[in-house]
Order: sequence, then C-alpha cells, then structure tokens
Amino acid sequence: MTKVIARRNGAQEEYSASLIVLSSGAINSAALLLRSANDRHTRGLANGSDVVGRHYMGHVNSVLMAVSKCPNPTIFQKSLSVNDFYFGSKDFPYPMGHISFVGKLDAEALSGGAPAITPGFTLELMASHSLDFWLTSEDLPDPENRVTLDRDGKIVLAYKPNNEGGHKRLIAKLEELMKRQRTCSLHGGDCHQGLFSRNLFLGQRIPLAGVAHQNGTIRFGDDPKTSALDVNCKAHDVDNLYVVDGSFFGSSGAVNPALTIMANALRVGDHLLDRMK
Repeated sequence: MTKVIARRNGAQEEYSASLIVLSSGAINSAALLLRSANDRHTRGLANGSDVVGRHYMGHVNSVLMAVSKCPNPTIFQKSLSVNDFYFGSKDFPYPMGHISFVGKLDAEALSGGAPAITPGFTLELMASHSLDFWLTSEDLPDPENRVTLDRDGKIVLAYKPNNEGGHKRLIAKLEELMKRQRTCSLHGGDCHQGLFSRNLFLGQRIPLAGVAHQNGTIRFGDDPKTSALDVNCKAHDVDNLYVVDGSFFGSSGAVNPALTIMANALRVGDHLLDRMK
C-alpha cells in the first residue's frame, strides 16, 4: 500500500506513508476496505479471507427504569455496576451479562418514549423518582451480521440479534433483585413500583442505529483463511496496513469495548515503534 486517497471539503487529496493505520470504527473501517477493491484485491483491501465486514457485533443492550416512592436526587448516577451474573448463576449456568446505572434520566429524555399528550410535570416527577439501569449482554460473532456496500457504494448494515435468551434472563434477575430490596426505612420492599423497559431511541431495545459498541468486522487471528489481521493487527494481505479500532475483536464480551480498544491501540503502537527502529 503506497498512498491513501481522501476527499476533504470537496477536493481530492493524497497522503503517502511507509506505515498506514486505519481507525474509523468497525463499520466505516470495513466499508473503506471494501471500497478499496482493485484488480489485485478483488473482494476489497485486506480481504483475501472474505471476513472483512462480517461478524459485526454491537451488544444486546437495554435501558430499564424503576420508579421509586422515594426521590432519587443522584446527579452522577453512573458509578455502580453488578457483574454477579456475568458468567451465569446457579439456575442458569451460562453468561448473562453486565448491569450498571445509566446517566440520570430527566424529563426531556423520558419524553422521547412517552405519548405526545403526557404532561411535562408527569415526566419531571417520574424522572425525579427514577433509578435508571443499562444492561449489556454479549452478542455472538455471526458471519451474516455484516457490513456491505450497495451499488452506489453506500453502507448497508445487516444484523440479526442473537443470545437474546441470556439477555432476557439478565432483565429477570434485575427485576428479582429490585423486588427483594429492603433498604428503604419508609417503604421497605415496596419502595420501587416496578421495572419498566424504556429506550432512549425506539422500542424496548437499543436499536440497530445505536452502534456505539460496534466491533468485530475486521477480526484478528493466526490463520489468514479465517481472519483479516494478524495478532499485531497488521493485515495478513498488506504488510504496511494496520487496523486499531474495535474491528479487530474476535468476540465482544458484555462490557463497553472502549477501554479494550484503547489498550490494544497502545499495544499496537509499541509494536509499530519497534518496527520503525
């Protein structure tokens, strides 16, 4: 690979370097490699294995809200998490995922999922009494969950959720815990009115448009037949091309991938420094 061709402010520009690092996110990095198909790389750059764009993962995520009889004055709520069920439980010995608080919901956030006729003061009252949870379960790498391009070169993201059984059990575990809590001196176990599915976007789950946890589309591995990158995140097919965003994941776990992406980028950075000596 000798140069990168980019379009900026309507003008075409070219950049050359001995080493090139791609880090555009799992969706756009895959799309960029697919768009770079040529006579030598007919299925896309670094795609001799035909895995580029495949195995898209973004987690199975839900936002759940419990309404308490007592006000919740917390401002910085996202400071507690529960991983007791990450690897399963006695009654379900399979991974379920991660429970944490989400940033405190307010009336404006709640209005996105409420009927248009809902009075503002009702939403404000609910928000002031709410406990807001974010639940994450792992979705599994499926080669048919993938990024492709249409005839005009635009991105198409095809995704069918999986591991939904584990996620439903995680929700049930949280519901059970909320019913069992006895810490309220005024209301005891009746303090929380229940757990209601809500979504900051549409429906009950974070939809396909919620791609903040995107990963897996340019997976790394030892075998060039089943992976696009080697263990140092260098393309098997292109000696001076590296990919250091969430694309390299072989599996997604059930937590936010950001810190893993950062740690891996630092690891690859050390490798590049050694290579340039």
